[in-house]
Amino acid sequence: MARKYFGTDGIRGTANIHPVTPDLVLRLALAAGKKFTRGDHRHKVVIGKDTRLSGYMLETALVSGFVAMGMDVYQVGPMPTPAVAMLTQSMRCDLGVMISASHNPFEDNGIKLFGPDGFKLSDETELEIEALMDAPISGLADPKSIGRAKRIDDAPGRYIEFVKKSFPAGLSLEGLRIVVDCANGAAYKVAPAVFYELGAEVIPISVQPDGTNINAMCGATKPQKMCETVVDKGAHLGVALDGDADRLIICDEKGRVLDGDQLMGLVAKFLHTRDALKGPLVATVMSNLGLERYLAKEGIGMLRTPVGDRYVVENMRVHGCNLGGEQSGHLVVGDHATTGDGILAALQVLAVLVQAQKPMSEVGRVFDPVPQLLKNIRFNEEKGMPLEVDSVKDVITAGEARLGETGRVLIRKSGTEPLIRVMAEGDDGQLVENVVDNIIEAISKA
Repeated sequence: MARKYFGTDGIRGTANIHPVTPDLVLRLALAAGKKFTRGDHRHKVVIGKDTRLSGYMLETALVSGFVAMGMDVYQVGPMPTPAVAMLTQSMRCDLGVMISASHNPFEDNGIKLFGPDGFKLSDETELEIEALMDAPISGLADPKSIGRAKRIDDAPGRYIEFVKKSFPAGLSLEGLRIVVDCANGAAYKVAPAVFYELGAEVIPISVQPDGTNINAMCGATKPQKMCETVVDKGAHLGVALDGDADRLIICDEKGRVLDGDQLMGLVAKFLHTRDALKGPLVATVMSNLGLERYLAKEGIGMLRTPVGDRYVVENMRVHGCNLGGEQSGHLVVGDHATTGDGILAALQVLAVLVQAQKPMSEVGRVFDPVPQLLKNIRFNEEKGMPLEVDSVKDVITAGEARLGETGRVLIRKSGTEPLIRVMAEGDDGQLVENVVDNIIEAISKA
């Protein structure tokens, strides 16, 4: 059943335009409050946000809805998404809410929801909430039972200590000079503190949010600034987070970027050699074939899921795995976290680096990626789905045949906008490009 408001990672869109408007977000809070008000205990919800200007607007709407349902609201201000997941569980809240559009520009915003166990909600639960959002409002608290709202000032300290505990005991970052790019986002205070307190010399950049500069030419999606600073300052490596700090990109001392696939391969082998890797690595359909081949050579299995760290986590739980992630930089370390955590993932990579006692350039790149190309094309929704047109299907089938068993084609619709994403990969880079361009052309004519 198709979801009306929720996409691959919560509700997301342009701020003050449907569905990211105060009235709909208020209805979301009323509906989620009703869904998660169970039992006769005092119900609690924790709300965090990134640094977008529209966060104030959406936070106010959420607070109004939750207190109207009789829930006490704990506001923690700008904090990483994984911090909200952790706090939801550790504070025994009934619900956790993160106001963020992750790596998107400041004009966008969104809402991510976490259950009392700290995990993102399932598709089924989101559908139940959507049904409640569209139904007449009911279940409002009586005047004596209206909730209260308060700010939790010690939330950053709680999260910093939580993340530091994931770093192996007996190791230190002393002697390392690290550039930390916080994307002018949610981790602008806590991320530099974590690395500094573990002994590193920290060079923080993009730590001056003004409400409109989140992810602007910085962070995990635009790592050039980090790479240049690493080289200029003679740092050992750079760590770049995105706006809500749930994803990570690293560069070595030469300013060369290591994406999520390289980092997953690095950590997977490290855990595997110590018999600490549980089950296969869980990655998405976007991860490079080179990663899959590398893992197979090391005797490590790999499962693929749909795009979205929520689906990665769901499969990790089903199959008993403790490591998963996405090429984009979401790394889920199941022994410590319930969702992608850029800071925590960086510490796992740094643990490998410290014990190897080698430069990041010698440690971080564990496989040669297979040529991979991704292109997007917009389509007119009123004309229907072009992927259902026979001529497009024929071109896709022909492309798959040309790539054969040493390559693959992946076509998927965006979960947030009228885009079709066309990806292909294989050992012959020119052939990959031809296959993608042919499919794009066929879609444009459909």
